[in-house]
Amino acid sequence: MLPLSFSKKFTILRKVIANTLNIELPVRNIGLTILLLAITLLNSSSTLIKPEFKVDVVVIDAGHGGHDPGTKGKATKEKDVALKIALLLGEYIEKNLPDVKVIYTRKTDKYLALDERANIANKAKADLFICIHANSLPGSKAYGTETFVMGMHKDNSNFEVAKRENSVILMDENHAERYEGFDPASPESYILFSLTQSAYQESSLLFAQKVEQQFKSRVGRLSRGVKQAGFVVLWRTTMPSVLIETGFLSNESEEQFLAGDEGQKLIASGIYRAFKEYKSEVESIN
Repeated sequence: MLPLSFSKKFTILRKVIANTLNIELPVRNIGLTILLLAITLLNSSSTLIKPEFKVDVVVIDAGHGGHDPGTKGKATKEKDVALKIALLLGEYIEKNLPDVKVIYTRKTDKYLALDERANIANKAKADLFICIHANSLPGSKAYGTETFVMGMHKDNSNFEVAKRENSVILMDENHAERYEGFDPASPESYILFSLTQSAYQESSLLFAQKVEQQFKSRVGRLSRGVKQAGFVVLWRTTMPSVLIETGFLSNESEEQFLAGDEGQKLIASGIYRAFKEYKSEVESIN
């Protein structure tokens, strides 16, 4: 039997959970049913766990693009900052780690749906997916970097970031069908997120921690830490994945840093060094 596609697994999970919750069973039995089903379905795909320990294909995703500008500063758009950092990061990897194949979801100012970005990584059988963004919190003096991995948000601020980034799916045609009825503003839509990406969470966390450590110790930025939230673009990938918020464009000082060549180089070099460390550590398992 062929392995189930992600879409089919999600559809089955969603339907069974919905049906199960309409049956009068003890809570513990409901939880057990869902858990067992999740384990069975998630283990049904031959693409979940690779037998080798190599990190030789990386997909770099510059967030937003085209008619989707992302967040904005006084003179800066997130889509532009993300693209410049993504291209620099890829350049550093290609120059210093020639054995690594670098794939970009976009190299120009064009729009890509979240599922298209994930599909690029899945089709390439990437070993790591790096999604680059810039944050915003108007009316606040917030600043600093954050690196997210797939998971359930533990506080409202993480949920708000995920809602903002996920809301771009509403720009896509047939978004209700493409994303299985997912509503970025509904907390209930995020429940199933905890049942996916678990196979990659440890590796995702390892890389995320290295990114934030580089930002803090080498780049000199305030690290707001590694966090979890339900990002659609991470949810749809089948490999270790992170989403990096490189700073707040709503903070005038940080906007200037991210808009400048030097700041972009520093951020990209920090991610590159984290990637180099991660690759070395993962491959040393062999």
